[in-house]
Amino acid sequence: MKRSIIKIDEAKCTGCGLCIPNCPEGAIQIIDGKARLISDLFCDGLGACIGHCPEGAITVEEREAEPYDECKVMENVVKHGANTIKAHLAHLKEHDQMTYYDQAVDYLNKNNIKIPEKEEKTMEAHAFSGCPGSRSMHFKSPATANDNSEATQPSRLSHWPIQMHLISPMAQQYQGADLLLAADCTAFSMGDFHKHYLNGKALTIACPKLDEGQEIYLEKLKSLIDTAKINTLTVLVMQVPCCSGLLRLAQRAVEEAERKIPIKAIVVSVHGEILKEEWV
Repeated sequence: MKRSIIKIDEAKCTGCGLCIPNCPEGAIQIIDGKARLISDLFCDGLGACIGHCPEGAITVEEREAEPYDECKVMENVVKHGANTIKAHLAHLKEHDQMTYYDQAVDYLNKNNIKIPEKEEKTMEAHAFSGCPGSRSMHFKSPATANDNSEATQPSRLSHWPIQMHLISPMAQQYQGADLLLAADCTAFSMGDFHKHYLNGKALTIACPKLDEGQEIYLEKLKSLIDTAKINTLTVLVMQVPCCSGLLRLAQRAVEEAERKIPIKAIVVSVHGEILKEEWV
């Protein structure tokens, strides 16, 4: 069957092993100094390990693979004790994989494997093992004394479409433009996104973790640089580790393009604060 499954770029992998404790299914091992997927059966394709690879060596691809097998995963997980079981169950809940969650619980019940009640109650609150960008957080919007809620802020969006798969580098709006390449979540985190970051720029958006076909993104960015002759490229990403893949993609495009243009990197917190802004 064809399904989503992780892909490890051996050339990029340094064998650091940071992905291993962050794969709740135990699907990755270090073999001959490189991280390797030991079995298609163990990989659910959700990519919890992606954000923990400092080299960007792990991506999710669509390919022919054996079906994910929750029972096989549980056989592997229970070998490592209660904490690993809790982490795996929490991972399934975090990603709303309740069918697999029920299968995992059934496996535990059929094999008389118990998680201590005290630990089970704290599982959801403390046993986060997925990608940092997927961690559930809740925070109140800060009070703004000068916020004029009746005033409508105008949109600075000057064109459509904006999703990277849909745009054409030949479109008029990109010719000689200052381009803003924004991770999908940034505009929802920043109250002044339109006024201070989109104003006067052409826009395209992408998600470095969830979007497929990112080699197409690379070619489009190179075309925007060489054919559309954009002036500058500003890459706006969230603070979560997996989001940094968008900046790496932009840097690679500039390296491979014939023209050389400046890149500005802006990193945004989940509260909409600018954590870093620099030319790279």
